[in-house]
Amino acid sequence: MEENWVSVFSTRQAYMAEIVKQVLQQNNIISVIINKRDSIYNTIGDIEVYVDRDKLIKAKSIIETIEN
Repeated sequence: MEENWVSVFSTRQAYMAEIVKQVLQQNNIISVIINKRDSIYNTIGDIEVYVDRDKLIKAKSIIETIEN
């Protein structure tokens, strides 16, 4: 992954990461989901959504509306 990608959202539920990714995509923000969960013990680690650093503020404000 390139240096200018930053984590904008973290969760333990895969469906929430997908929802965030889809909403960001609808707002013309490209995002990538990285699953950092342990493959053996599926209870350790998070699933993170990354965006380009230039879109970080806009992405965070969009995610805030989803969470509320």
